[in-house]
Amino acid sequence: MKVVTTIEALTTEIQTAKQKQQTIGLVPTMGYLHEGHLTLAQAARAENDVVVMSIFVNPTQFGPHEDFASYPRDLPRDTALAESVGVDIVFAPSVEEMYPQDGGIRIAAGKQATILCGASRPGHFDGVLQVVAKLFHLTQPTRAYFGQKDAQQVAIIATMVRDFNFPIEMRVIPIVREEDGLAKSSRNVYLSESERQEAPAIYEALQLARDHFLATGDAASALIEAKSHIQARTQGSIDYIELLAYPDLTPITAATEQVLVAAAVYIGKTRLIDNCIFTVKEGL
Repeated sequence: MKVVTTIEALTTEIQTAKQKQQTIGLVPTMGYLHEGHLTLAQAARAENDVVVMSIFVNPTQFGPHEDFASYPRDLPRDTALAESVGVDIVFAPSVEEMYPQDGGIRIAAGKQATILCGASRPGHFDGVLQVVAKLFHLTQPTRAYFGQKDAQQVAIIATMVRDFNFPIEMRVIPIVREEDGLAKSSRNVYLSESERQEAPAIYEALQLARDHFLATGDAASALIEAKSHIQARTQGSIDYIELLAYPDLTPITAATEQVLVAAAVYIGKTRLIDNCIFTVKEGL
């Protein structure tokens, strides 16, 4: 496995792969890898000749009061884990390498970014699209791998790929969970022991909302049940819980086929997100 830290070195590796007509799988990450990231890499390994994993904590997607400086970083650990699942190239640039100049040009994420996580994090998804577009151009992947845990992010990136004609196949991999249902996340390390015990209530609430909606077709009462579950079982503060048509992230209608139920909850000072996507039963 090769670890490259400059765009020049990455370009050399990509050009070599392209000259050999090899397929390239990209796994974009912010590092501090967990099983969810490794599952993405394993999927990429199974489907491509060359697997590239980016490890870059992207400052443009963090707000002024968010945790950019304290976001966990451990490149030696990450590179060892990446190698263990067959990653061929780790691209781990500095901020200065990724953003040497700022000409002021931005990608605006659009309506999908004004709700859910975007409502409380203005500009966040603009920053996500900025770095993902750069990674797409630099790695020229055949396929790019993302986790369903960031369902809104996946929907927004998929819209960019569609509308801007990126020649990339997006692959979305199901959420990897702990035994008690908590979605694996780099931010889970911030939870105290008692907070960690409360955190699985988020996924429990999402399941309750899903089951209630499938049984009744009533989104409003499904959300009330989910919120009550979290409030009764945690000391957490709910940022949002929503039921929306997926992947458009619009209100549910009679024509809706897939539904996203998503939540963001502060457990202590840690903001946890989770979701599930399900198909509407016939007749609802």
